[in-house]
Amino acid sequence: MSLGKLRGVGLGLNGVIGRDQAGVIVRSLASGAVSTGKPEPMGAPPPSTGIVDPTLSKFMQPSNTVEYAVSKFDEILNWARAGSIWPMTFGLACCAVEMMHAGASRYDLDRFGIIFRPSPRQSDVMIVAGTLTNKMASPLRRVYDQMPNPKWVVSMGSCANGGGYYHYSYSVVRGCDRIVPVDIYVPGCPPTAEALLYGLLQLQKKIKRGRDKLLYFKK
Repeated sequence: MSLGKLRGVGLGLNGVIGRDQAGVIVRSLASGAVSTGKPEPMGAPPPSTGIVDPTLSKFMQPSNTVEYAVSKFDEILNWARAGSIWPMTFGLACCAVEMMHAGASRYDLDRFGIIFRPSPRQSDVMIVAGTLTNKMASPLRRVYDQMPNPKWVVSMGSCANGGGYYHYSYSVVRGCDRIVPVDIYVPGCPPTAEALLYGLLQLQKKIKRGRDKLLYFKK
């Protein structure tokens, strides 16, 4: 947009700031960069660096070249983590049958790099499939504590999410999130294998959005 169409033009630290005829703020940088044209609130501070990562929120944008390199390292690391999810086999009730169905040849979780492991020392994801009772709550937490970091939890089925049909039973935990922190909830009684597969795909997206190293570097 040409400067002749700007109205109420003023000078800022990074160039010319003003409004066009539609009232949208336009910033023309002194370096000649082209504005994206997205509306932004009046008086918004300019970015501290020319490096902008579209996958990050504005609060996690790198402020210098080193932080940008760390964020790219985080991205590569999370790509490897998302492509090699190893769930802990923790079937508790009928939802475990659907979990086996998802791992069998029809849906074949192996093609996503999702391989079930029998040991918590080799697992990074726990799928709580079924009704969690008070007796099983302590072993569940013990197995979770034995898993190495970083680790995630998928709550599969209504019983694991909030007790399900047995919500008012004296022997059932009303949601496994009272025992372990849950990242993904898969609804259903029991949920289908497609629902579990979709939940695992959402977990992959969540893993790719993580920026642990960048947050640690910013401290």
